[in-house]
Amino acid sequence: MQATVLCLYGAGAHAANPAACLPGSDQCPRKSDDFSLCRPNALLAFYVPGLPTTGVREEADTDFGADRFQTADQTKYLLQGNARVQRLDQLIRADELTYWTETTAWVAQGNVRYQDRGMLLSADKAQGKTTPNTAILDGVRFQLLSSRGNGQASQAELVDDDNARMKMVRFSTCDPDQPSWEIRADDLAIDQAAGIATGHDATLRIGDVPVLWLPYVRFPTDDRRQSGFLYPSFGFNGNSGLDFTLPYYLNLAENYDMTLYPRLVTQRGFMAGAEFRYLTERSRGQIDGAWLPNDRRADRERGQWHFDNFTSLGGNWNFAANINGVSDKRYFEDFGDSLSAISTSLLPSSAYLNGRGRGWSFAVGGDKYQITDPSLPDQFEPYMRLPRMTFDGDIALAGRLRGGVKSEFVAFDKDCFEDGGGNRVCPTTGQRLDLYPYLSLPLEGASWFIRPEFGVRHTRYDVETEQANGNTLGATPQRTTPIGSLDMGLIFERDTNLFGKGYTQTLEPRLFYLNVPYRNQNDLPVFDTQLLTFDFPQLFTTNRYTGADRQMDANNLTAAVTTRLLETATGAERLSASLGQIRYFEDQRVQLYGAPTRYSGSAYVAELDVHLTDRWRLKVADQWNPNGDQTDLSAISVQRRFLGDGVLNLSYRYRRDFLEQTDISALIPLNEKWRLIGRWNYSLRDRKPLENLVGIERDSCCVVWRLLARHYLRSASGKANDALYFEMELKGLGAIGQKTGDFLRRGILGYQ
Repeated sequence: MQATVLCLYGAGAHAANPAACLPGSDQCPRKSDDFSLCRPNALLAFYVPGLPTTGVREEADTDFGADRFQTADQTKYLLQGNARVQRLDQLIRADELTYWTETTAWVAQGNVRYQDRGMLLSADKAQGKTTPNTAILDGVRFQLLSSRGNGQASQAELVDDDNARMKMVRFSTCDPDQPSWEIRADDLAIDQAAGIATGHDATLRIGDVPVLWLPYVRFPTDDRRQSGFLYPSFGFNGNSGLDFTLPYYLNLAENYDMTLYPRLVTQRGFMAGAEFRYLTERSRGQIDGAWLPNDRRADRERGQWHFDNFTSLGGNWNFAANINGVSDKRYFEDFGDSLSAISTSLLPSSAYLNGRGRGWSFAVGGDKYQITDPSLPDQFEPYMRLPRMTFDGDIALAGRLRGGVKSEFVAFDKDCFEDGGGNRVCPTTGQRLDLYPYLSLPLEGASWFIRPEFGVRHTRYDVETEQANGNTLGATPQRTTPIGSLDMGLIFERDTNLFGKGYTQTLEPRLFYLNVPYRNQNDLPVFDTQLLTFDFPQLFTTNRYTGADRQMDANNLTAAVTTRLLETATGAERLSASLGQIRYFEDQRVQLYGAPTRYSGSAYVAELDVHLTDRWRLKVADQWNPNGDQTDLSAISVQRRFLGDGVLNLSYRYRRDFLEQTDISALIPLNEKWRLIGRWNYSLRDRKPLENLVGIERDSCCVVWRLLARHYLRSASGKANDALYFEMELKGLGAIGQKTGDFLRRGILGYQ
């Protein structure tokens, strides 16, 4: 009969050696548990620092000491008053110690204390031998020195330097006199060399309540990875019911491992998941996935997969891949637990061979996207780019004159689809070559810069379009346009004093002139080009579109100014304020859709970031459009830190004709043990909450628990979900319940 094995999640799932740490999951080293709320352990009062930590105990001399020595025949010695026997790192002290020279046996009585490199014990009585080096102690209290663990045992046998066996054991990381949790076992064997403890008839108790019993238990005593069951996670939500996962961790080798994730979702079925991670001299990566053979609610097979890899090929070359997939468009809607997952409309995948050297970079590979928003029809799926090759180079020519090139070759492909009327539509496919050779002359000083640049952008296509009669129509449209820009700026500085502190204030005016002659591009296809979101950096770019399918025409001048406050003592930036606008000297004729714009200027763009102290931070971004006398975008956020790790966030976001939201989140410490957690994210435009969260958290010496209630959108169409999460972390062991740390960190800026 095979015994059940439990590997306690936490210490046993960590890698002690950073070189052996596998990337991207909970098994990598993390901040150690915080035991600051624990009282000093009485056992540590007799700890003796400075004992040897290296050497072979069996080969070392044995030293004796006491206030009084008695012997009758020099074969038996009685040591009284501060009696001690030491052999390398092993130190035994007692009120009275008897030692027999012929057998090397000894007996210690009265206030017995034992110490070695890994353990500290007190006992009622102890006996043993120095050759071989063994000891048996009765009525034991112990403290592990390599970790927080402590406990009691009716008897402890020290077999050798690294191994100990105990009977009727109680183990915990809590205060010894107030264990909030403990493991009780009939027997326990500790192997400090392997970092493993094993026991029989083990019960995990929280308070006085037994919550888990196992006939056999195996758990780690330090941070080395060990195979076994990890603590389960569970939660409840209205869309899927009870969600229970019991992971099993496989420490296959020092540089690769696997975790199995059997998962039961009561309203949907059984889901099997797995994660495989690897780390070699040249590669690191992760393969994971989940599979639900039959979703009872959706009546179909469901699943997801992910492959992430980075391989160094030596020199300047590497290979990187990030492949993702889901079984259907509603996967994140049904199984995602955050707004970020639910709002994922397109799931990207990519794989590239990359090279980089002094003044050049090269990449070849491909990209593909999968629609994961059920409201988007298939025709909105982006083109697959395979292959895609890019090369950028920049070299010095003469003096400060530099020359360079930016280039890209892409083949675009896309499956045919049915339109709303049931007609089969095959989109245009083909290849695109984009070349931009340029010359630049960057001139810079301590307080100024002038950066002129001139180049020519040539884009050529070789495309095919399937007509209704089944014939294919080929074409080779192209575009060539010169691009000239001049970027100029000054930097003024002065010393000032505010609120009793010294600062350096800067004033940084900047002008950016751009000239791009108009070229008619209506006959060029649109493969991967979109209008960029307008913001402050966009004031200084040569194209407002992504991709090469459209190159904006321009006869523009950007005027902007930035001021900063730099703390003199630390150099920290305490304030940054910027304001800028583009002035158009000609109409903007190149458009993706619609007629040319005939505005004399862009929206005014303003940004402000203030954090004069570490407790307050204010960020403001605003775009006011004088052409319509209206605000295009507005965002403001305030953060206040208080009472140690307390934080309050207030924010407002507005984008004309798109969204208007408020977001309030807080972590409020009531005292050193209790904290309140909350978030209210509300859409003023839709008049409905996006996510509401309220919870409470309690921290103590060895236990942290939190209870969260959550209401959140689970679909782009506005369907909501209610969920209840409970998580309990037993410090030094791990967490039971739904892991809530990730979405708390995403939802509450500054959460720790």
